[in-house]
Amino acid sequence: MALLKSLLRRQPRAEEEPIFINRYGQPLGASGVRYKLAQYVRAAAGSSPSLLKKHPTPHSFRHAAAVSLVSAGNDVTVIRSWLGHASLDTTNLYAQANLAAKRAALVRLEPPASRAPRWKRNRGILEWLENL
Repeated sequence: MALLKSLLRRQPRAEEEPIFINRYGQPLGASGVRYKLAQYVRAAAGSSPSLLKKHPTPHSFRHAAAVSLVSAGNDVTVIRSWLGHASLDTTNLYAQANLAAKRAALVRLEPPASRAPRWKRNRGILEWLENL
């Protein structure tokens, strides 16, 4: 938010105007986003050379945002709408639960008992879960 506010102070826009524009004042298109991202990656590689070995794309940011939304507990149908997917099957590819979410789901399924559930006592299962 701080970066966006700073941008808008430097380059004020009316509410209905796009924030990210090209040199002609038109909304930044997909190729423009890829171009700007490549510029920023090259610039950032000066202080983090390992970035040059990676291939960040606008889609990787989209994927990371979708996975974060799922991890935060947002409904996948809302995320589908936000991403503009026609099919929920497409969105489910993004719904990769992180390890913390997997553990939380298992904890919710624990029957109330005086001893730990069988899966918590089985080191093989625990190692398998850690590697998911």
